[in-house]
Amino acid sequence: MSNPREFVLTLSCADTKGIVHAVSGLLYQAGCNIIDSQQFGDVQCDDSTGLFFMRVHFEAPEHLADAATLDKLFSHVRAQFKMEAQIRGLGAKPRVLVMVSKHGHCLNDLLFRVRSGWLPIEVPAIVSNHPDYAELAASYGIPFHHLPLPTGSNAEAKREQERQVEALVEQTGTDLVVLARYMQILSPEFCSFLKGRAINIHHSFLPSFKGAKPYYQAHDRGVKLIGATAHYVTADLDEGPIIEQDVQRVDHTLSPEDFTAVGRDVECIVLARAVKWHTEHRVLMNGHKTVVFR
Repeated sequence: MSNPREFVLTLSCADTKGIVHAVSGLLYQAGCNIIDSQQFGDVQCDDSTGLFFMRVHFEAPEHLADAATLDKLFSHVRAQFKMEAQIRGLGAKPRVLVMVSKHGHCLNDLLFRVRSGWLPIEVPAIVSNHPDYAELAASYGIPFHHLPLPTGSNAEAKREQERQVEALVEQTGTDLVVLARYMQILSPEFCSFLKGRAINIHHSFLPSFKGAKPYYQAHDRGVKLIGATAHYVTADLDEGPIIEQDVQRVDHTLSPEDFTAVGRDVECIVLARAVKWHTEHRVLMNGHKTVVFR
C-alpha cells in the first residue's frame, strides 16, 4: 500500500444491467488500468437484498491520481445507478486504534503482524481500562493511554471515558477502532460514533456460555468445536454484521486450559483477517450482513 496512484472503488446499488460496463468503460476512458475487479449480485433467494456490489482496484494516470478528482469524475455514473460509492487511495496506510482490557493475545498478535509487514496498517494509539500492556505498547513505540473505569462505574462515568476515546480517535486521524478483547459494553452514543469503523472479536459460543471463563464452561459441556467471530460494532451487543468466523476441533483429551489456548489462537486469526480485509476495503455492508471480497 505505497503507490500513490493506486485506488480502490467500492460500490453498491440496485442490481441491473450495464453497471460493470459503465464502471469499467469510465475507467478505461480516463486512462486507468484495472488491476483487480470483483462483483456480486445478491439476488439468489427470497431474503436477498437485490443489491449489486463491486470492488475495483485500479491505477490512475498521474494527472488524475487524487481521490477527490476521481470521485468527481465518477459522479455521473454514481447518479445514473443511484450508487453508494467510495474511492479510496492506497498511498497511505490506514490508521487503526486498538482497545484492550486484561487479555492481550489479540493485541500482541496484531502488533506482531504489523511489524512483520503482513498487516500494512499504522497503530497510532493503544487504549486500555487497565495498565497491564503499557510495556508491550512501549516496546513497539506506540503511545499507550490508560483510561480506567473503576469497579461500579455508573453510565455517566463510562460515557466520559468514551468521550476521551472519541477525542483520541479524532486527534490521531483514526480510520478504524479494533476491540481486541476490550471487555466493556459500549454506549449507544459511542456505537453511533464508531458506526462502520469498529470491529469486535469474541468466541462463537454465544448466546451460550456467557460471562466469565466461557472456554471452561464449554469444556464442562463437552463441546467439540471452538470458534471465533469478528463483527462490526453496533448497539446490539455482539450482534453486528459478521466479517469473519473460523472454528477448530477439540476433544475429550484437552483440558480447560487447552480449550482456552485453542480459542485464543482462533480469535487472533479471525480478528487479523477481519482487520486486513476491512483496511483493504474488501468488506461492504449488505443490510445486517456483509459482502467480503477476498
